[in-house]
Order: sequence, then C-alpha cells, then structure tokens
Amino acid sequence: MSAPALNPTQRAAVEFRGGPSLVLAGAGSGKTRVLTARIAHLVKRHEVPPWKIFAVTFTNRAASEMRRRVAELLGRDPEGLWIGTFHSLSARLLRREAKLIGFTSRFSIYDENDQLSLIKRLLDQAGYSPKAFPPRAVRAIISSAKNRMTLPEELATAAREPLERVAAEIFLEYNQALASQNAMDFDDLLLHPLTLFRQHPDRLASYQQRFQCVLVDEFQDTNRAQYLLVRSLSATHRDLCVVGDDDQSIYGWRGADVRNMLDFEQDFPDVTMFRLEENYRSTQMILDAANGVIDENVDRLGKTLFTSRPGGEPVTVVTTADERDEAEWLAREFRERTATDGYQYAEMAVLYRTNSQSRAFEEAFRRASIPHRVVGAVSFFSRREVRDLVAYLRLIANPVDNEAFLRSVQVPKRGIGQTSVRKLHDTARQWGRSMLDTAGIADRIRDLRPQAKNGLRDFVNLIADLSLDAETAAPASILERVIEATAYESFLAEDGATGIERMENVRELVASAAEWSEEIDPDDTGTPLERFLASAALTTSDESVSGDPEGVQLMTVHTAKGLEWPIVAIAGLEDGLFPLGRSVEAPGGVEEERRLAYVAITRCKDRLYLTWARARRRGGQLLPGLPSRFIEAIPPDVVEERRSSGLFGGDWFRKSAAQPVGSLSVMPTPSAPEMESQDAPRYIKGERVRHRTFGSGTIRGLAGGGRDLKVVIEFDDEEFATKQLLVAYAGLERDWDPA
Repeated sequence: MSAPALNPTQRAAVEFRGGPSLVLAGAGSGKTRVLTARIAHLVKRHEVPPWKIFAVTFTNRAASEMRRRVAELLGRDPEGLWIGTFHSLSARLLRREAKLIGFTSRFSIYDENDQLSLIKRLLDQAGYSPKAFPPRAVRAIISSAKNRMTLPEELATAAREPLERVAAEIFLEYNQALASQNAMDFDDLLLHPLTLFRQHPDRLASYQQRFQCVLVDEFQDTNRAQYLLVRSLSATHRDLCVVGDDDQSIYGWRGADVRNMLDFEQDFPDVTMFRLEENYRSTQMILDAANGVIDENVDRLGKTLFTSRPGGEPVTVVTTADERDEAEWLAREFRERTATDGYQYAEMAVLYRTNSQSRAFEEAFRRASIPHRVVGAVSFFSRREVRDLVAYLRLIANPVDNEAFLRSVQVPKRGIGQTSVRKLHDTARQWGRSMLDTAGIADRIRDLRPQAKNGLRDFVNLIADLSLDAETAAPASILERVIEATAYESFLAEDGATGIERMENVRELVASAAEWSEEIDPDDTGTPLERFLASAALTTSDESVSGDPEGVQLMTVHTAKGLEWPIVAIAGLEDGLFPLGRSVEAPGGVEEERRLAYVAITRCKDRLYLTWARARRRGGQLLPGLPSRFIEAIPPDVVEERRSSGLFGGDWFRKSAAQPVGSLSVMPTPSAPEMESQDAPRYIKGERVRHRTFGSGTIRGLAGGGRDLKVVIEFDDEEFATKQLLVAYAGLERDWDPA
C-alpha cells in the first residue's frame, strides 16, 4: 500500500519492518498520519490481522481519531484492533486475567475521589489527623511510589519526613483494602499486568504471540510501568514502533519519565530512528519562537523544526495591567480578528498554566458577548448526581465495592444516618465482610437503631432486585431502573431549580450509556455494565466541555496537547506562574515547564499572542509580576511588543497614580511562599466551589491571606449548612456546574 500525502521520511517510517524503530516527531510533523498509515500498511501490505496489533496512546480522543483514520485508509472497520489508552487496554487485559492475580472480572476502578475517601478512612482508623496528614498529600505520595514501582516496605525504608512515614504505613493498608474490595486504582491498572506476566510467564508468552506488532504514541509521556509493559509484549517479535517528541514531555508530575525516550537506544541498540522535522502547522515566525524557547533545554535528542510556510505574522507580546485587563484586551483583539480577518471564534483558543486563570476570561468574554467554552474543568462523571447513580451501578457490578456502597446507601436518604453507617462499617471490618454483605445481616448488629436496620434491609433488597439481569442488560436500561426504583427524580426535585438542572445531567448520563452500548467491541470480555463502568472511570476532565461549541476555547496547556488553532493566546506568562514558582527548585522542573511552553506555542497555526500582567490578584491581594523567562528566550526579530490601555487607567492606574507607571513598590509585599509560586487558587465572594466531602457550595466570605486564607462556604447540602474552611487544607475545586 502506498500511503498518500506522506513525505519521504514519513513513508520510510511507515514502511519500515526491520526491528524496533523510534520516530522522533516534532510538533505538527504529522505523527498521527504516520501511526495510522503504519497500521493500515501492516494490515494491507503485510496482511497482519488487526487483532494482532496493539496500538496505545494517551487520550481516548486520540485513540478514537486514530481508529477513524485507520478505517478510512482500509475502507473498513479494523475489527479486533486493540487501540486505546494504556489504562483502557490494561483494564481490558485484566478483565480477561483478573482471577490469576486474586481479583474477579467485576473489579471496580477507583478514581481520585474514591481513593481520597478510602485514604481518609484509613487515616482515621489509624488515629491520624487529616489536618496534620492531608489525605490528598498521602495519596500523592502513594501514587508517586506506584509510578516508580516502589513497594510499601521500600517507601517506609526511604521515608524521612513524618508525612512520608505515615503515607508508607497507609500504603500497605490501602493496597489491602483495594484487594478486599475487588478494586484497582489508576496506577494499579498499569502495575497489575506486570504482576500477571511475572507470576504467569505462560500468559506473557500468549500475549507476545498474539500481538505481532506494538505501536506507542506519545512515547515521551510513558512512565516506568508503561514502558515495561510494551517492552514485555514486544520482546519476542521486536516489532516495536514508538513515536514521540522528547521536547513535548510534560507529564513528569504524574510519573512520566522522558528518560524512557532518551534511553531507548540503550535498551534497543539496533533501533532505527526517523526524524520528522517538517512542520505542517505553523508559520516560520511561530516556529522560530518555539525553537528559541526549547533550545535552552539541555536533556534532549535534538531537532529543529522547519516549515514550508515562510514568514507570517510576528509573535505579539502584550503587557497588561492585571488579569482583568489581560482578558479584556484579548476579548477586544479576538473580536477585531473576527471582524477584520474573518476568523471564526471556534478557530481561537486561550491557553493558561492553571485552571484558576479561566474565570477572568469567562467574565470578559461574557461581557463582550463573545461565545466561549471551557475545556477540561470538571469531568461530567465527577458531578454529584452522576457519581450517585454510577455508585449504584458499581455496587450492582461489584457487591464488595465499599466506596460505592457508602455513597449509594445514603442517596436518597432512607433513615440511615452517619452514626449508623460508621457502626456498619466498623462491624463489617471486624467481621471481615463487605458492607453490603454486612447490611444484609444488620439485625445481628447491636446498638443499631431499628429505623437504620429497616433502611439497610430495604437497600439490600433493592440492590438484589436491580442485579437480577445485570449480566446481560444494557447499562442504559439498568440506569433507568435505578432512577425509577430510587425515585431519584423526586429526590432532585426537592432542590427546586437546582434539582431540575441536575436532572438534565442525569438524562445526559442515560443518553451516554445508550450511545456507548452501540459501540461494544465484540472482542472484549465482561458484561456490558462492567465495560461501561470501566469506560466511565477512565473518562478524564480533559474530555469535559462546557459552553458554546462554536466559541473561543479556554483550557490549560496540558489539556491543549495534540490540538491546534489558527489563533492562540498564551496568557499569564509571568515568572512564578509560567513557569510555576515551585518548578524552579524541583530537579528538571524548569526544563519541563519550558517543554510545556514549547507545546503551547506550537499549537498555533497563524497568529500567536503572549500576554503577561504587571500585577495579578490572589487571595485578595494584588501582587506584582515580571515577564516570564520564556518570553525573553524568543528571538527579538520575530516579536511585536504591545501594551494595553489598562496600564494607563483602570485598577492599575488608580493603585499607582502617585507613582510612575510600572513601579512595583505600591504593591503589597507577598510572603515568601507566595513569591515562589503563583499557582495558588484565587477566590471571590459568590464563586461556586466543590469540596470532596461536603459537595458544592457558594463562597459567602473570605478572611486572611496566603496560607492563612479562610473561606466561608454555604453548601448546597443542608446537612453541612455553612462552614469556614482553611483553603490550604480544604482541597477546594472550582465548580463549573452552574447548579
């Protein structure tokens, strides 16, 4: 097969079959085209059955796009092709082999909320204060250890600080709790296949024989476990093709190790490398800016992007007064580009380093009547009503899932209070049973109120009824029965307008379940419900979109990876914000931030804006800013400098009227931690936030600042009413749900 529209280097990478190959693919160089053409070439030219190909990438969106392109090239659906994310393919493999490592195919996948809930309980059982040892911090240490493939006892030996020692202690109990609940977290999905292969070499041999060809996209973002998985699968046939760009390795904070790419030649001395350096996306001006930034990194394989699009518009660097001025300037500029140059708003994007920066743009675009949408804020599956119903589905599929039981047993309320739930939990733990199993014999539990016993008995009967045909029924059908059996619509209706809006999310959940049921892969195992739950658990916030689909897209740079637009603005380019202040002290931190800036710049096709603010509000204070070192790294001959009118008026002018414009001495002197990093969240009265335990609420007041900032939140759930929380430990998230 001759792949159309391939340049000579791309074609050579597609047609190569002489052992392991490394395709070093620069931004916009057509790596997806190479991957999909290679799969089609293997099937058509070399007659490799699709079910013998293992192709892995990092997002569901990318996997779906690759499958669609392969189908176009083949003229048919590549039935049986294993293509997806590492987590989804690992979950698929583990459903087949779970019994060999002590699980069943009905295992639950615990997301961050489930993990935090479990860790919080384990800390409480061990007598540790969640304030002294925040569950989120403990979870991060455990996850980092798993990513490094560090065992609990190894973590305990290496622990130096009290927090690390407590995390090491909880680590072992956490793993045991997961196993007892037939559950895995995201990290386990990558580790358990390696355990399977180590304990059962015959299963490894079987998968090595099955998968004749292994392809890996975004190879620079693999962690150690992911690398060992693909290396194990390809050890026999050695038909391993990895595609990536070390200059775009931006996930070190979640365990990705760029050394996997840098050291690939050592593990595979006979590797053949293909360098894709021709960029088909950006103008030369934009590429010069990108090359100027990334050239300052030391640990890289090295390449220089070039394009057949010479010249182009200069990169516009804009100095603004503050974040509101920054957003208003871009709103005016985007409207001008639409009116003058004919660009559509959907062809524009604003990228930022942290989610907390989006609010100023949302407000400015709303005032300017510019359609916009926020991408990657809060996952649809993280919304309270969606999590409620999914908890029922999880418990039906996996009766020993205690986290699912704890959520569903109290929604809607059925006369079972927190005291009764704690009593049930302690008894279940003492008896060595699951909570659902223990609830079935609640009459034997002493000191449990009769009303609670009746409620538990009714709940157990309800789950039993809902489970009758769960082996074969479609997920949408089971969902509808759960909604009807629990009178969930009436439960939401009690919240008035808020409940009506939440019911729309429930209907969307049923619709998504029905749509998913039409896309079942016949080669997969497990019941439809089990597969749907796995898909839901592995859906990330990056795939969540709210707002006008035809509007300007607002998202973090991490979320923008792999996307492109004609017009791109990168906002908040100040030292301490981009790069983040904490990255300066972390080993390799600035280099990763620089790669992130490179990724951001190379998302742009035609016109690039880089904005920074002389001051930015955080925690009720207006703090000074300086231009990012990444701006200074851009060659001066490709830059056009502009200043917003806000520098001579507005808030900035009023605050600095007594001194020359640009003087920083009028600003409050921040504390050392605040100077080091500008990634702390900023809150205002009336803002909607979400707490892991108390749910969603509205900020009614603020006090203090910096690490001592407190917020008064009126929670939607009347059980929690109004609480004052210390922001540093509250783990608040912005609630993008308008309800």
